[in-house]
Amino acid sequence: MQIVDAQVHAYERNHPGRPWIGHLHGPASATGEETVAAMDAAGVDGALLVSPYSFYRYDASYALEVGAAHPGRFGLIKPVDPNDPAVEENIADWAKAKGAVAIRILLTYEASEDPADPGMNRILAAASRHSLPVNLLCWGRLGQAKGLIERNTNTTIVIDHLGLPQPFEPPVPAQPWAELPKVLELAAYDNVRIKISGACTLSHERFPYNDIWDPLASIFDAFGLDRCMWGTDWTRAVAFLTYREGVDAFRFTDRLSADDKTTLMGATLSEVYRWKPAKPAA
Repeated sequence: MQIVDAQVHAYERNHPGRPWIGHLHGPASATGEETVAAMDAAGVDGALLVSPYSFYRYDASYALEVGAAHPGRFGLIKPVDPNDPAVEENIADWAKAKGAVAIRILLTYEASEDPADPGMNRILAAASRHSLPVNLLCWGRLGQAKGLIERNTNTTIVIDHLGLPQPFEPPVPAQPWAELPKVLELAAYDNVRIKISGACTLSHERFPYNDIWDPLASIFDAFGLDRCMWGTDWTRAVAFLTYREGVDAFRFTDRLSADDKTTLMGATLSEVYRWKPAKPAA
């Protein structure tokens, strides 16, 4: 079974040459080398490397450097700005970049809550033209996400992190699955996929996080495993678990068959993003 993580972040320590714009909970650094070492230690063959908005906003230059330094290990994803007049040209350029597999809209942090927002709809239409899936961070904005999905049925839209608010540090919310019914409604749209990323950070239990499986089962039933992709959201999850625990909670669970794990932990991702690792973990 090839194991591919649907979301990791890589970044350097804060320095004048590439200063941090904001802050993200996690280690002081998660360089390409450190990320690959963590993946190798956990037996992860590849990952989608999402340029971290919290540090670099819409600049994906470090992600491109990491991809070039570790060929075959990362598919690259860049956040894009709905308020940028040149966003369509930027998407066209990104589609040509080596290793680029998708773009991302962080709906949760955008000022506009309008599903008819021109900038967001331009992004989704441009992504379709260039055959790029769009990762959508939409916790707290599921109604807006639904409206965008309905307006852009030719665009493959991937719901980030179960569509549910996830904590950056303990404690876990008392009702972390409260908006799950709204998430399940999105399964009705054929162009929607969902990332089962960061799920362990919604658990009130220690490893192996047994209380996540009943709500996850409802997502699997609604979407089908061929529309679901496992991921850790490393490094945001570091306050809750180790990277290895995020992998092993799914790799060794008895709630999924061997075929289920193959689909959830790599096969769906390869189909959605048309990418797979070119070399196995060390």
